[in-house]
Order: sequence, then C-alpha cells, then structure tokens
Amino acid sequence: MPVYHLAIDIGASGGRHILGWLEEGRLVLQEIYRFENGMENKDGFLCWDTEKLFAAILKGLKKCRESGRLPTTMGIDTWAVDFVLLDQKGKILGNSVGYRDRRTIGMDRRVCEILSEQELYRRTGIQKQIFNTIYQLMAVKEHYPEHLQAVDSFLMIPDYFHYLLTGKKCCEYTNATTTQLVSPVTQDWDGELLKALGFPIEMFPAIVPPGTCLGGFRENIQREVGFDCQVILPATHDTGSAVLAVPAREESFLYISSGTWSLIGTERPKADCSEESREANLTNEGGYGNRFRYLKNIMGLWMIQSVKKELEEAKLCESGRYSYGELCRMAEECREFPSRVDVDAPRFLAPKSMTAELQAACRESGQPVPESPGELATVIYQSLAESYKKAVKQLECLCGQTCESIYIVGGGSHADYLNQLTADVTEKTIYAGPAEATALGNLLAQMLTKGELSSLEEARTCVFHSLPMKQYVPWKE
Repeated sequence: MPVYHLAIDIGASGGRHILGWLEEGRLVLQEIYRFENGMENKDGFLCWDTEKLFAAILKGLKKCRESGRLPTTMGIDTWAVDFVLLDQKGKILGNSVGYRDRRTIGMDRRVCEILSEQELYRRTGIQKQIFNTIYQLMAVKEHYPEHLQAVDSFLMIPDYFHYLLTGKKCCEYTNATTTQLVSPVTQDWDGELLKALGFPIEMFPAIVPPGTCLGGFRENIQREVGFDCQVILPATHDTGSAVLAVPAREESFLYISSGTWSLIGTERPKADCSEESREANLTNEGGYGNRFRYLKNIMGLWMIQSVKKELEEAKLCESGRYSYGELCRMAEECREFPSRVDVDAPRFLAPKSMTAELQAACRESGQPVPESPGELATVIYQSLAESYKKAVKQLECLCGQTCESIYIVGGGSHADYLNQLTADVTEKTIYAGPAEATALGNLLAQMLTKGELSSLEEARTCVFHSLPMKQYVPWKE
C-alpha cells in the first residue's frame, strides 16, 4: 500500500491539491482538486480572500477522503512576502493586502530614513523590491498604527493556513527570508533591525526550517474533513519548493523557476551580501537544507498572462480563448518585430491594461508599437529572454563560475518559443521540466522528513528519472 503525501500549492492565480507517492523508486502524482485565486479590491486595497482560500484548502482535503487515498502528511506552499496580523483571538487585523497593492509607494524612503539601502542589504542580503514585507509593514505602521498596537502575531500566508489547521504558530525559514527582516548569518529575525524600524519584536514567532512537523489537525478540522494527518512544513515559499525539485545532477547549476514570476539563480552555501551583489539587484533567499537561493527576481509570465486575459475579454478570436501554445506560435511568426521593453519596470507590476502599457512603453521609447496578438507576445517573450541573458551574465560573474546549461521548471517550462529564445541568447542548453516543480518540491520535503528519501541529491535524482524533460539547444548560423 503506497504512503500518500499531499502538496497544497497555491499561486497568485490558482491552487491545487496534488497527491504524491513512490512506486518502484519513481514519483507518481495525482491532482485531486484545483481552485481559482486572485486579488480582489476591498476597501480600496488589492487583497487576498483568505477565508475563501482556506475553504478551498478544506474542500480539497475532503476530496482526498472521497478518493480513498488519505495522505499521511501534507503541507502548503504559496507566494512570498504577504502576511496577516492576528489579534489575541487569532482574528486578522485589517485586510489581507496583496503585494501588487500600491500602499507601499514611498515606504522605501521611510525605511531609508532609518537605515540606508546599503546597510539593509548588508544585514539581510535581500534585493530591494517595493512590495517586500518590510515596506508593507512600514505602510501598516504609517497608516494603521493601531494594528501594530493590537497585534499578537505576524504570520506569512502559508504559516497562517498551517496555524488554522494545527493551532501552531511559527514562520517557516525559506519564506521568512523574503521579508527582508531576517539575518542570513543567524537565520533568525534581526532583532536590532526590527527595533530600529519600530516593529514589535514580540509579534514575530519562531523561525523553523522546512521539514518541521507541526503535528496533526485540530479536532474541529478532523471532524470537518473526516481524517487526520501530520502537517509537515515544506519550503513554504513556492520558489523554495520549486528549486528543491530542480532535476540537476551537477553540484553547480543555474535554474529558472518560470511562472507568474521568473526566478533565475543558483544555489550557494553562504549569502553574498556585498555591495557588488546589491548593485546587481541579486537576492539571497533561504533554501532547503540551509542553502541560499542566490537569484534575480524577474517579472516573468505575469505580462503574457495579463495580455492573454485582455485579448480574451476583447473577444479577438473566434473561440474566445487563447492557449499559451497558440500565443507562442503567434510570437514566433512575428519574431522579426523589433521592439523590446524593460520587463522589470514598475509600470508593468499592476497596470490597468497590460496591453496599453506595453504599447505606451514602446511608443515612448520611439519603437514600433505592437498591435496584433503575435506582436504583443513576441515583445514580451523576446524582452524576457534578454532579461534572462543579462541575469545569467551577472550571476556567473559574481559566482566566478560558468554553467553549460539552465534548468527551467514550473509552468513556463511548456513555453517552447521562450525556452528556445533563452537557449539562443544565453548560448546554453536548456532542460525544461517538470512543470509541477513547486508541488513536487513540497512533496519531496515531506518524503525527506519521513525518511522515504535519504538526501536532497537522491530527491533530485528521483525527479530526473520520474518525469520527462525537454531539451533546447542554442541555434547557431
């Protein structure tokens, strides 16, 4: 009888419950339930509906019971940086505001009045992004100080869901590092930094590593879903889980976790908090097994996702729907279209219309303005590939080593046109897959904790032999 494990992987646009188990040394996956997610406007803020998400978590658990395959362990991963503040009764103070909300505008200046960007990077090794937790908390302090006066606990989104399931409060390490409030040396909250910023130190629970077992469900959860199982923390930051599942067998390698965001980087035993690293806007996020994910955060497929949605709303095709494969094909047909944009420009973070913003950026820079779906898609994909090329050069320069290949995992591993572009511009062999890397990494952390896999190296080798990959070789004239 297989031992089943459950990964609940929640992204910015949706979530899924995926069961995993080992059969003759190979990983087997089964999707049990899928649900939608997205930010909603509430009281003038872009917010997550945490109640709706937790209801979906419970519904998926019930689907497991109905399937007759009860998981022995389970864990939840989500996106980074977002959090909730809880009062003494465990209720959320204010709204569960999302990272695309504009409340952080100007908060970097407020933080900089307390300590410089150089000092902040030296202390944390985390790249400056206006949506980082540090700036979100500063926005709360500036506009809702009563919340910080009433707060009992700070929990990041997956930590909050684990708390609802188990009653245990803690912050998982890989996600905690994205707050820009954790020391890469102590791998704990930077108490001096918290005090200087005026954030109540007592609201931050203990940081624990991935693989920590929180125990079983609360009794009321057991009654509702019809069973109990152990809750084991994966790398709760989805990229942390995805990188765990990179099927590399080399000791040193480059990866791109390609989804709504593109995270391009490598693994290192120590953080690089140098000024040179800061100027390159590279970040040192916590990884599984006390490693650091040394990477650059690039806008990713958010742009093509947004354009796809807008094209469908405009009903510009007979079926009313565009597939990503179709958009890749159209982009390749328009590959000679010359315009490029800076995919990391703040204007693309949450525009009212991504199509209009792309066109405006091209117009303002004196380039041809994309009009057709293919032209819009090729501008996005070609601009992303150029951004990847720049990031690869920076990483190799700062790490003092060259890699011959790049592993692309996540949903973007299916983007054939973008993958081939990436091979061409970086002049490296691309290995694409698995697409379900985040859920896989979540499952692997559980299996490692239970002793079904003995090491990270064995886990990655297992992925390599269990799931298909596609290879892209640089095209040369």
